[in-house]
Amino acid sequence: MKFSRVALAAIALFSASSARAEWMEATSDHFVIYADESERKLRAFAEKLERYNSAMAFVTKTKSTKPTPSNRVTIYVVGSGQAVRKLHGSGSSFVNGFYIPRAGGSIAIVPEVEDSRRELTFSMVTLLHEYAHHFTRSVTSFPMPRWMGEGSAEFFSSAKFEKDDSVWLGRPATHRAGELLYAKDVSVEELLDPAVYAKNKRNSRLYDAFYGRSWLLYHYLVFDESRKGQLDTYSRLLAGGAEPLAAAEQAFGNIQQLEDDLDSYYKQRRMPAFKLSADRLQPGPINVRPLREGEAEMMPVRIRSRRGVDEETAKDVLADARKVASAYPSDPMVLTALAEAEHDAGNDELAVAAADKALALDPRQTDAYVQKGFALFRIAENTEGDERKAAFERVRKVFVALNRLENDHPLPLIYYYRSFAAEGVNVPDIAKQGLARASQLAPFDLGLHMQLAQMYANEFKFDFARAHLRPVAFNPHGGSLAEAAEAMLEEIEVAEPAPNSAGASIGVAKEAQGGS
Repeated sequence: MKFSRVALAAIALFSASSARAEWMEATSDHFVIYADESERKLRAFAEKLERYNSAMAFVTKTKSTKPTPSNRVTIYVVGSGQAVRKLHGSGSSFVNGFYIPRAGGSIAIVPEVEDSRRELTFSMVTLLHEYAHHFTRSVTSFPMPRWMGEGSAEFFSSAKFEKDDSVWLGRPATHRAGELLYAKDVSVEELLDPAVYAKNKRNSRLYDAFYGRSWLLYHYLVFDESRKGQLDTYSRLLAGGAEPLAAAEQAFGNIQQLEDDLDSYYKQRRMPAFKLSADRLQPGPINVRPLREGEAEMMPVRIRSRRGVDEETAKDVLADARKVASAYPSDPMVLTALAEAEHDAGNDELAVAAADKALALDPRQTDAYVQKGFALFRIAENTEGDERKAAFERVRKVFVALNRLENDHPLPLIYYYRSFAAEGVNVPDIAKQGLARASQLAPFDLGLHMQLAQMYANEFKFDFARAHLRPVAFNPHGGSLAEAAEAMLEEIEVAEPAPNSAGASIGVAKEAQGGS
C-alpha cells in the first residue's frame, strides 16, 4: 500500500528480527493480532483488549457493534521499540507504538504483547489511547474538541486489568504525572478555546501539559457530583453549532471558577475510578492459530506493505515478496501479499495475476479481491478511448463480487462509487448511498469523510458536507487533511446555494480520498 515514506533501515531491521519467527494469529470480534508469541500470551493479550472494548462500551453507555471481519483493527507486534520507530519513519525517539485508521484496513504497530497483571507499559498505554480514539469515533459522529478527545483517550487508557478479569477505567493517569508537575501549564480557558491555545502556543516552544490537563478536566467533569451532567450539556451545545468558549460558559459556568475547582481537584489525595466486574463485560470468543510456514515467512512483507511504502522501498519489499512467493507458490495469503507488493511497485498486471492465483486457491480470500480491484482501478484510470468503459466495468465487477462475499466491507462501497467518478460519468444514486454507508462503517477514516463532503458539496447539500468536514477539521492530528477540511468549510460559507449557480463547485485535495 502506498502511504508514506518508510526508512530503508526499517526493512533490514524488521526482516532480521523476524527471521524464522513462529508467528501466531489471534482473531476476536474487534481485533486481528499477529505476533511471534506463545498461544497463551497472545490469547491473554487479545482477551485483555476485548475486555477493554467492552468496558468502554459499558462506561459510555454505547453499543459496541461487532465490525465486519475486514474492518477490525489489525495489530502487528514487531518485537521491539526500535522496530516500531523504524517502521513509523518519523525519526522520533519517543514513538512507542502507532495507529493508522483506514476503512477496511486500520492497523496498529506495537513492540510487544502485554499479558502481565502489573502496571501497563507505556507502549500498552499508547495502544489503549489510540484504540480509545478508534472506539469513540466508531460509536459517535460528534466531532470532539481536541481537549475532550485527548482527555477521554487518556481517561480510558489509564486502565488496569485484574486477575479476576475485572477492569478499572478512569484511574489517575500516572504516566502524565511528570508532565503535570514540570511542563508548561495550560489553563482551562486554553483547553476550551482553541484560538487562545493556538495564540499562546505560537509564542512558546516549550512542551506543555495539554494532554495531562485534558485528562484532569475530563476526569473531574466525569466524577465530580457538583458537575454532574455538564459534560453532556457541553457536548450537545457544541453539536448544535455553539462556539467552543460560549458552549463551555453555558455548560460549566464561570471559567475562572472552573479553573480554581480543577486545581483543588488535582490536589486531592485520592481520586475515584470505575471498576467493572467480569460479569459486566462481554469479551467474546478468541481464536488463535499458528500461521502456515509461507504466511510466517511473508509476514515482514505484509507489515511493511500495510505500513506504507514509497517508490524506493516498494522495490525492496517486492524483491522480498517475490522470493517468498517462489518458495510457497500455493499459499493464497502469500500470493495476496505478492499482489499488494506488485501493485505498490506499479506492476498492476502482475498484481492482477497474483490475486487471480490466490482466488483460484481460496475464493474467499477477501484481500485478494481488494488488491485485484486496486490494480484494475489504476489500469482503468490510465486507459483511454473505447476500452475505458470496459476497464471500469472490470473494476466494478471485482468489487461487486467482494461485496457479495462480505456485504459490509467498506472498500467495495467506496470503490464502486469512485469507479464512476473516475470514469467521468454520472454516479448512480446506489453508488452514492454506498459511499455514505461506507462512512457509517468506517467513521474513523478521515479521507472518506472528505470524499463524502466533496460529493455533498457538489450537490449543494451543505449541511451534510459540514457534518463530514467537522470531524476532519477538528482532528488534532489531521495535518494537511484538517487544513483542507477547514478550507472547504470556509468555501461552503461563501458558496452560492442555488443549484443553477455557476462556479459554486467546492474543491478538495486529491490526497483527501478515503479507503486506500
